[in-house]
Amino acid sequence: MDLVIRGARVVDGGGGPSYTADVGVHEGRIVAIGRLRSGGRETVDAHGLALAPGFVDMHAHSDLALLRDPDHSAKAGQGITLEVLGQDGLSYAPAGGRTLDQVRAAIAGWNGDGDDVPDLGWRTVGAYLDRLDRGIAVNAAYLVPQGTVRAAVVGWTDRPATPAELDRMRAQVAEGLAQGAVGMSSGLTYTAGMYADGTELTELCRVVASYGGYYCPHHRSYGRAALEAYAEMVELAGTAGCALHLAHATMNFPENRGRAGELLDLLDAALAAGADISLDTYPYTAGCTTLVALLPGWANEGGPAAVLQRLADPVAAERIRHAMEVTGSDGCHGVPVDWSAVEVSGTRDPSLAGLWVGRRLDGWDSARRLLLADRLGTAVLQHVGHEENVRAIMRHPVHTGGSDGILQGAKPHPRAYGTFPHYLGHYVREAGVLGLEECVAHLAGRPAKRLRLPDRGLVREGFRADLVLFDPETVAAGATYAEPRRPPAGIPHVLVDGRFVMRDGRRTDVLAGCSVRRSPV
Repeated sequence: MDLVIRGARVVDGGGGPSYTADVGVHEGRIVAIGRLRSGGRETVDAHGLALAPGFVDMHAHSDLALLRDPDHSAKAGQGITLEVLGQDGLSYAPAGGRTLDQVRAAIAGWNGDGDDVPDLGWRTVGAYLDRLDRGIAVNAAYLVPQGTVRAAVVGWTDRPATPAELDRMRAQVAEGLAQGAVGMSSGLTYTAGMYADGTELTELCRVVASYGGYYCPHHRSYGRAALEAYAEMVELAGTAGCALHLAHATMNFPENRGRAGELLDLLDAALAAGADISLDTYPYTAGCTTLVALLPGWANEGGPAAVLQRLADPVAAERIRHAMEVTGSDGCHGVPVDWSAVEVSGTRDPSLAGLWVGRRLDGWDSARRLLLADRLGTAVLQHVGHEENVRAIMRHPVHTGGSDGILQGAKPHPRAYGTFPHYLGHYVREAGVLGLEECVAHLAGRPAKRLRLPDRGLVREGFRADLVLFDPETVAAGATYAEPRRPPAGIPHVLVDGRFVMRDGRRTDVLAGCSVRRSPV
């Protein structure tokens, strides 16, 4: 065997009791579990450590980060061995020409503008996945981004798609799935995806279902009318016969304090009726997005250049202010913006960081100036969540972990560097919200099942040796809101495909990750 891990507490990802065993690895797979008499070329003494399947980040924004920064220890250091990209309806494939330029500008606050990424020449989902296959730190799966597809076919325009346009969108979604995407995402508070009505989304979900994929929506509201927005997605997916995975399934803003139970009742009723539903959350109360995303949908119509023109026009800017501060913008989930809860976390223009990053905005005038100066590239935290909701939702049996981690910015959200050790250290060991075996099932076994990966997510013979060794007594997130890039503690070893990407708490130079493509139906 290439490697024998001796005396580990095996937490196998299935949710059952842990047990002590040796685990043998050979040629990237687990080949033996038990009391192993034979040795390996290498041996790791794992006494006092838990051995688990590598964690699956069900909601990641590393679409460019994996290519920009081969180290990628922000994720590898947490024990993550697979990330799901293409989230929130906006990513870089399928796209080309003007659409790609517009998408790069629209989500520069998430991923940077891409100028520092070598070989940004792909145009299709398959070509993007091929680019990942040249070698990345951890594995990656991909969702076809519905907003990007709509922008390419319909434009950044708030109108129904014509029958011919709908056919073209169906074809683009089908092509992406055929090339290996695991499903489709939407960002229904982001342009251009937010302009799609339920009928259009249902038709695209029928395509997703025909390929055995799943639909992953950032739905129309996490604030006012949040339950109605969740109900729309449940009904839509049911009509299409499509599996549903609810992205960062939170209940935020003052309107939703203590209302997680109502959401869970809605989901339980659908599950009892036979729906195929799962969800992910991050274990923090603050959210993170771009500042421009808080604007009303009509203000974003036409793409980034049109937004900048409206912001520069005093009359249009006053309309935007009224929508955001008085009536409630659909970009801010129907809730009037509480500027004291909006903290700047990053700027596209580095020269602006010293003045703005870490600052709570004091009103629309400041926000407008920053949007214009930073050309819409500003990322922000929104401190609008509720701890009781976070805890209630993570207990649900269809819950999985997703960092929603944005790695850009001078002061990013700590979830990008801390989500998975924070689950294990705080919510398992300190708060007792989840048991260890249950939590690992949420972070590994259950996500792999959603992704239809027959040989990942469990510590079983024959499975891929994507593994993490951690100390249950010391594992903790180092990242905080004040110091969001501090590495975690208590995670010494991480393996991807049987190779150490983290060893003794340090990143190796191994690039063992690749694209993980949809299994045929």
